[in-house]
Amino acid sequence: MRASNISADGGTESSALVDDNGSEEDFSYEDLCQANPRYLQPGGEQLAINELIGDGSVVCAEALWDHVTMDDQELGFKAGDVIQVLEASNKDWWWGRNEDKEAWFPASFVRLRVNQEELLENSSGAHGEEPDEDAGHGHHRHSENKHQMRTNVIREIMNTERVYIKHLKDICEGYIRQCRKHTGMFTVAQLATIFGNIEDIYKFQRKFLKDLEKQYNKEEPHLSEIGSCFLQHQEGFAIYSEYCNNHPGACLELAQLMKQGKYRHFFEACRLLQQMIDIAIDGFLLTPVQKICKYPLQLAELLKYTTQEHSDYNNIKAAYEAMKNVACLINERKRKLESIDKIARWQVSIVGWEGLDILDRSSELIHSGELTKITKQGKSQQRTFFLFDHQLVSCKKDLLRRDMLYYKGRMDMDEMELVDLEDGRDKDWNLSVKNAFKLVSKSSDEVHLFCAKKQEDKARWLQACADERRRVQEDQEMGMEISENQKKLAMLNAQKAGQGKSKGYSGCPLAPPHQGLHPLHQRHVTVPTSVPQQQVFALAEPKRKPSLFWHTFNKLTPFRK
Repeated sequence: MRASNISADGGTESSALVDDNGSEEDFSYEDLCQANPRYLQPGGEQLAINELIGDGSVVCAEALWDHVTMDDQELGFKAGDVIQVLEASNKDWWWGRNEDKEAWFPASFVRLRVNQEELLENSSGAHGEEPDEDAGHGHHRHSENKHQMRTNVIREIMNTERVYIKHLKDICEGYIRQCRKHTGMFTVAQLATIFGNIEDIYKFQRKFLKDLEKQYNKEEPHLSEIGSCFLQHQEGFAIYSEYCNNHPGACLELAQLMKQGKYRHFFEACRLLQQMIDIAIDGFLLTPVQKICKYPLQLAELLKYTTQEHSDYNNIKAAYEAMKNVACLINERKRKLESIDKIARWQVSIVGWEGLDILDRSSELIHSGELTKITKQGKSQQRTFFLFDHQLVSCKKDLLRRDMLYYKGRMDMDEMELVDLEDGRDKDWNLSVKNAFKLVSKSSDEVHLFCAKKQEDKARWLQACADERRRVQEDQEMGMEISENQKKLAMLNAQKAGQGKSKGYSGCPLAPPHQGLHPLHQRHVTVPTSVPQQQVFALAEPKRKPSLFWHTFNKLTPFRK
């Protein structure tokens, strides 16, 4: 069977977009379209997908991010899930199947698999077709097919990289250069907020593409050895963290400007002048976020079709792990940005808050629940505790309104050491305790004794305290920081939202029923879908789905396969 791939190169390949000095050669828009017609021309990818679907082929896509939805007409999925695309006539929303459900899903949330015929080949092999073919010939055919599949993935990586460079160039020359000429419309601070460090990314990606081109074997692409390029530049990809960290603010700033007609007309004029494809500026600014999340998926597919005997196998395997870690850092930042918004709203709901804002030191709620705090005099106090990274906050419930919490204090977890206690009499305090543990200060004589209602509750708190220390260490190792401006913005939004409302913590970020916190590389980022969450981290989800009526009408037509 001839291997078919969505990202067909269309014949000629622009194999040298970058010269020895790392600068682009002058390729026209038309040249790039001829080299990669289905990537650059609007609707080209849709046309390719619908052609395959019309021929009866199975077209699959992999999710870049989680798509969480409460709408029955939308398809929910997690990052990495495989979705079968059933129709792609609308450029923003595609119709697809995930397990036993068919529904709409945002096209920008997925990456098409390169080798679309794999499921068909597996099924035909399972049915034992061509029984008279000898094993040696079958093995030879399988080897040739695997070479073709590896060629498909290599070509996709190369082609998408060239197109990505074109997009970055368009942003820098088509938008940023024009914006800087119009000082009356944009301040330096506004441009820094909207575009972040995308010029640094452009410079980095040019060098990266230059090295990729050197390793690319045009005559026999399956022999290309590109793994070393990713390993050589893996530290450089860290600049994406700054861009993605800045992206929420960029979306907010851009949204404010777009309320004025002169800015909408200006950005559209920039796009037309640069001969850019029919995507709005927010879509172009999303491409670096999408790109960094695509690398692990591309490398995973490449690794799948790279035999262990291949000279590039070990490097591809290492590159996949490295890029997965980079993407993980990006996802973790996005998750924390979503988390601080909820934490800020929680603090506003607490009565009598004292001292620094919770966000000054913390960005995540690890665990919460009720514990009995015991003094050295044997007096017990029932409190609700919230364990964040770096600090444990103590609150007291209102006697009449159980949803209202009063601030009672906090402990610095960086200064505390956890001590597990056996049931029985505590020698230091001369008290009989059960399901107890202590937090002991490392620098003073401060000691806190806690008792849980049940043994399993105590176990959860002990695990949560261990998780808190691990999270803090991971954040330090990865340089995970939330900017002061983002913290202030979260608190400001929470205070505005809380004005005029009665106190109560019904909307606070209570931790879900206890579950072991997944290792960092297994955590999923939840892409926001509602308007308030998009203000925290907007990922340019299409504004509306196509009418369900038209899809139902199409399914009823006698000409539809």
